[in-house]
Amino acid sequence: MRKLCLLLLISLSMVSCTNRTINMKSSNNAEVLSVQRNYFKSDFDIEVNSETFTLMVKVNGSSEYISKSLSERKVSNFKKESDKISWTYEEEGIDVLIENKGDHIDVSIKSTKDDENEFTWPKISGDEYILPIGQGKKIPSNDEVWKKYFTQIESIKGIEGLSMQFFGVNKKDYGLVYIIKNPYNNEINFDVGDEIEFDFNHEFPSINEQREYGFKIYVTDKNVTDMAKVYRDYMIKNGNFKTLKEKEEDNDNIKKLYGAPHVYFWNSRVIAKDNIKWQQFKNNLPEDLKSWIIYLLKEYIEDSESLSSLFDEIKEEEYINDYIKNGIINALSHVLLLKNFYNPDVFIDEISFKSDLEKGIENLNGIELVEFNKKVLKSKLKDIVDPVENWGDSVTLDVIEDMKDSGISNLLINFDDWRIGFAKPEFVKNANEYGYLIGTYESYHSIHKPGEEQWLTAAFDDVTLFDDATVTDKNGEKIEGFNGVGRKLNPTLAMPSVRSRVDSILGTGINFNTWFLDTDGTGEVFDDYSKDHITTEGEDINARIERVEYLNNEKDMIVGTEGGNDFINKYVVYAHGIDMGAFQWIDKDLKDKDSEYYFGQYYSPTGGVAKIFSKQVSLKDYFRDIFLDYKYSIPLYKLVYNDYIITTYWWGNGSLKFIDDIEDRMLYEILYNILPLYHIDEEEWEKHKSLIVNHYNVWGDFSKKVINKEMVDFENLESDGSVKMTQYGDDIKVIANFTDSEYDYG
Repeated sequence: MRKLCLLLLISLSMVSCTNRTINMKSSNNAEVLSVQRNYFKSDFDIEVNSETFTLMVKVNGSSEYISKSLSERKVSNFKKESDKISWTYEEEGIDVLIENKGDHIDVSIKSTKDDENEFTWPKISGDEYILPIGQGKKIPSNDEVWKKYFTQIESIKGIEGLSMQFFGVNKKDYGLVYIIKNPYNNEINFDVGDEIEFDFNHEFPSINEQREYGFKIYVTDKNVTDMAKVYRDYMIKNGNFKTLKEKEEDNDNIKKLYGAPHVYFWNSRVIAKDNIKWQQFKNNLPEDLKSWIIYLLKEYIEDSESLSSLFDEIKEEEYINDYIKNGIINALSHVLLLKNFYNPDVFIDEISFKSDLEKGIENLNGIELVEFNKKVLKSKLKDIVDPVENWGDSVTLDVIEDMKDSGISNLLINFDDWRIGFAKPEFVKNANEYGYLIGTYESYHSIHKPGEEQWLTAAFDDVTLFDDATVTDKNGEKIEGFNGVGRKLNPTLAMPSVRSRVDSILGTGINFNTWFLDTDGTGEVFDDYSKDHITTEGEDINARIERVEYLNNEKDMIVGTEGGNDFINKYVVYAHGIDMGAFQWIDKDLKDKDSEYYFGQYYSPTGGVAKIFSKQVSLKDYFRDIFLDYKYSIPLYKLVYNDYIITTYWWGNGSLKFIDDIEDRMLYEILYNILPLYHIDEEEWEKHKSLIVNHYNVWGDFSKKVINKEMVDFENLESDGSVKMTQYGDDIKVIANFTDSEYDYG
């Protein structure tokens, strides 16, 4: 039995959850006092070889490489002062400055050329690497699992592959922390031989006037906590932090996120199965209505042939099975979202929707349009269907009401499609009344060719954007959009479309209070060489921050994003992907329908949770090692940012996705204060209700206690990492045992 122990200093109570025991001690809400101490050493000497750019540090007689040697170069302009060394590599057009700042070593590397240029430094080697890959990994340099992984990926883009802009290296007697001063245009290239090593390469794009990069290098103990705190202190001193408490001052709704699991609620059904009298539908479906629906499906709904055929197939069936019912529900739900659903030759009785016609269909907002189409369909089917106000209750209102009645007092709900809210605005209204956060997924990542859009967020009213506002690489080629479809939209040119789309959604009166922006925190950013809109990676990121701030300040939203890499977390409140990112692209088995590891289609036959999210699968041992194994897992990100941003998984890797690892992930969710993430419809809720509620009863209470506390310490109590301890503030410790053996502590 996996066990977890929570220690909060004073009285003892016992709570059990699923198959673990939780021990809690309460401290009467004692104020947290930050641990104040130096996490670095200041008594060191450095040694430099300018011809090979070898840099060494010496502490208490022990010398170690900060960077191994580069190939020998010709040096000019060499200067040495008491605390500074500088020189030039004239052939490469590179100036180097190294300064001993007393508490750290400052290295600056500047290009003197105006055209494209690049430079590689440092060359890193060590016994262990402390890398901010997601939440954080501690990787021995001789580890075979990570050798395989780094062989597969070869390199990572610095601002995308690192969740924070630093890394640590453990040497024999001490550690080194490298803080990256310029986060843009960096690449880490791995060399996997007898030992893992890596090079840090910086490109100086011709379009970027910033021609300098470098590092602040600190000497620390071989301690994950010390390394993280060096970076945290650096970020605070540079004004790059905004705590959750400070964010609360801007929007009090942030408190609703404390102790709140994250739920993606799925429902593409405007009408539910139980809203139709199926025998009457089979026997009395008007022929003109059937023909019109089939026409709309074929004309406007992609891959709808199978849905269209069901309207004929139902006539032949003595027993109407769920496959047919679900298909017809999906078909009706598709066409009820269309602006041209109304056809005066089919729908003659206009009494119930006369006022909408007088207003003009083209003037109806999203909610009004769906409501109008419901009334239009009801006028034709009459008593074959329920009153429109009851459509979809069983798959929307009843589910959220049961969640509230089950004791879930805090909840973050996102739709993958804002039209779910249009189809049942009462769901959004009830969520607000229950004190929940509710909003929609949104994306400005990809744009598709006008008229050929394959998904909702890739369609824009401004049809000029596809040709005039997309990203061009330095070779003059347009960069492809997600999954190779369309193009990447330049975010510096997207703001008018952001405002237009957000206004059109919120202009319906729908009461969203949270908004999720896809990819904006991932670091998947670009230099755009398009002659009419040259854009640097830094300008790309600033444009993403601008739209986050627009949603924060003008729309009063609690904003989340995919990624959570630390350039964005001053501005957002929650982030997907830090605690387990996407990795499907690495292994073809995960996309192979015949494989036992297949994740599933982005499709649901019932109109609920797509199979890629609801299908539970086993995780390959290799991926378990990389993403979950306690041997490598460290809470590096939380040691820096626990009280600044709330984190969870990439949505494809929700808490219940990997059937054999649910228990360990629940342990991590408490140990590291990770937001549980679930995909819910009425069937998934019934299936997992007991587990979700039982875990919530422990995790939710715990998370509220630690959400505004600094994670001040972390320790592997067993050398293999199988028993771990985290500490929040001065009054809460968590000890998690990932084995089936007893462990005695204190």
